Amino acid sequence: MSIRVLVADDQEIVRTGLTMILDAQPDIEVVGEAADGWRAVQLARRLRPDVCLFDIRMPGLDGIEATRSLAGPGVQDPLAVVVITTFDLDEYVYAALRAGARGFLLKNAGAGLLSQAVHAAANGDALIAPSVTARLLGTFARTVPATPPVRPIEALTAREEQILATVARGRTNSEIADEMHISLSTVKSHIASLMAKLGARNRVEIAMWAYETNRVKN
Repeated sequence: MSIRVLVADDQEIVRTGLTMILDAQPDIEVVGEAADGWRAVQLARRLRPDVCLFDIRMPGLDGIEATRSLAGPGVQDPLAVVVITTFDLDEYVYAALRAGARGFLLKNAGAGLLSQAVHAAANGDALIAPSVTARLLGTFARTVPATPPVRPIEALTAREEQILATVARGRTNSEIADEMHISLSTVKSHIASLMAKLGARNRVEIAMWAYETNRVKN
């Protein structure tokens, strides 16, 4: 079955480009497009796509609020949202991740990484683009959060601390397995444990927590 995607960006040329790239994938189908946040939320609630791909800066309702409406902490049956943005011009990605976004990409990420992000989000995972992880999360982690970082319900093990650092640096499960010489199932088990201990919904929130608690240095 195809992964159904909703694309929202206020620039028609960007929407067209993203749609062409995604529709060219054999198992991805763009089922809707929106030029503003309000329309994006309306379409998402009606179409229930597997993944929403949202720009941050959109008229009416920006990508942050649109993400919070569809994937925020209080939303029942949240949708998977991936934020796509131009980092050098946009300093709101961290807020979007806090609002529930499952991943983020730069607009020049390329077709391969875009496809990976959509697949990851559709599978309940999250992709953190390695090229921007430290720069992005590290920058915004230096801002004072609205609330202090959560305290783990149970202390992290030494191995979990190692896994935490690799996730925060944008490593995929396969890369972590190869780097640490452990099985893929073991990596997934450690990440599941981290999510449980931190109350995180996905690996993006794990990464943010790592930066907020100064466990990863730039």
